[in-house]
Amino acid sequence: MSSPDPQVRAARNRSTSTPPRGPVVAVTGAASGVGDLLTRRLAASGEIKQVVAIDERRGEVSEAQWHILDVRDPAIAEKLRGADVVVHLALDLDLERDAAARTAYNVRGTQTVLTAAAAAGVHRVVLCTSAMVYGALPDNDIPLSEDAELRATAEATGVGDLLEIERLGRRAPRAHPGLNVTVVRPAVLVGGTDTALTRYFESPRLLVVAGSRPTWQFCHVDDLVSALEYAALEKVDGEFAVGCDGWLEQEEIEELSGIRRMELPSAVALGAAARLHRIGLTPSPAGDLAYTMHPWVVSVGRLHDAGWRPRWTNEEVLGALLEEVEGRHTVAGRRLGRKDATAAGAAGATVALLGAAAVVRRARKARRRL
Repeated sequence: MSSPDPQVRAARNRSTSTPPRGPVVAVTGAASGVGDLLTRRLAASGEIKQVVAIDERRGEVSEAQWHILDVRDPAIAEKLRGADVVVHLALDLDLERDAAARTAYNVRGTQTVLTAAAAAGVHRVVLCTSAMVYGALPDNDIPLSEDAELRATAEATGVGDLLEIERLGRRAPRAHPGLNVTVVRPAVLVGGTDTALTRYFESPRLLVVAGSRPTWQFCHVDDLVSALEYAALEKVDGEFAVGCDGWLEQEEIEELSGIRRMELPSAVALGAAARLHRIGLTPSPAGDLAYTMHPWVVSVGRLHDAGWRPRWTNEEVLGALLEEVEGRHTVAGRRLGRKDATAAGAAGATVALLGAAAVVRRARKARRRL
């Protein structure tokens, strides 16, 4: 058999040496949490040409091109040059952080990334917020359409920041023609996360407000990362939710978890939560309670239409969450140390809200006596 034509040989050589034709994707907040997981996933993907990782410290993904800087630094524009897509995950949602400082970081960081991306010629920015932006309200449809009005208020932890991030995302394409913005809204996120909603399952009793109808829909971090990859590859765009299929009623949560409820009147629960937060005993404002009272289950139809399916069920994610929080003790959203937890054990049925202030005061006095 004769040898191939020299031009054919050259084409074959080029095809084996040419890097993947996929996009160059930049990830902010790439050194930890969801950003680290996404960076690892994209770096291992044959559909991605290159990963640009941006954070204030270097992460462990050696295949990525790292840039060490704060996302609020305008110099980020130069680091984004050549990227096709930016996935912005550098958000501060720490429950214990000063709220004003947290908001300043989140809003300024998002503004800078959107402006820098446009200046660098990036054509798509992916923002990650939360399904909490739909709001938890007694008249919500179950499930909510992804096109449903965003009716949340800024009363719950971090939700005001997320609403402002979404506003910036909607405004960016008008201010910067040619820039597209995709928004990903996960349900209750589980997997190395610490939120008011995951802390709900660290209490010895599940607080249920009388007359409410809680529904629970979870999103495992692995499923969020795969959905973000879909967005980075432009397999889905616009605004869409991500989470497990379906939802669990409160009774199912209690049966699966084995944690009994403590039911309180609405006025008592909300009033106590507001007082405890106001005097600084708990990190969670009363607005967080709405998300354990009213439904905010969302459809994930757009991802389904794109061919995506969750790997986790609500039951499986709940099981993973319970394993993750085992040994932790939380009272009214405030995580207690071992000594505090010993004191809290005596609070019995009041541990969820009513006895929180007394428990914490006793624990503080006990520490001072030591």
